[in-house]
Amino acid sequence: MKKFLFLFVFAFGLLSSCNSQETTTYYLIRHAEKDRTDKTNRNPELNEDGLKRAQNWVNYFENINLDAVYSTNYNRTIQTATPTATSKGLQVLKYDPRNMYSDDFAEETKGKTVLIVGHSNTTPAFANKILDENKYEDLFDNDNSSLFIVTIKGDEIKSEVKKIE
Repeated sequence: MKKFLFLFVFAFGLLSSCNSQETTTYYLIRHAEKDRTDKTNRNPELNEDGLKRAQNWVNYFENINLDAVYSTNYNRTIQTATPTATSKGLQVLKYDPRNMYSDDFAEETKGKTVLIVGHSNTTPAFANKILDENKYEDLFDNDNSSLFIVTIKGDEIKSEVKKIE
């Protein structure tokens, strides 16, 4: 009986260790609709539709436990990220789009669930960096509803894109 109990405990421990790999999930979105009235403004705010979409992201992430929210340092990305971060009791952390998914960033976010807000070119590029392949192309300028989800568990990396209207 003791041998059986030992074997059971050993097998259970082995199976548990195999399934205990940390899962890291990245949700990547482009900023919501921006104010386009001044074509010379390089750092516009969100327009009315964009403010509504930013609130829709709050609703989407309501039942998802986020550990961190990152944004580039632009008005439109910060305004998109802030409502979701606030609803989770988180600060919006800044990232440099010229240095996406560095070793430090990967280590800081390992085992966490993270929202990353970027732009039409940086959002798919960030997903590609995580995947270590050129899978996704830049978003069209009117695409503010694409959600990239990249999940890492051990050596397995999966990704998908959803449209959230």
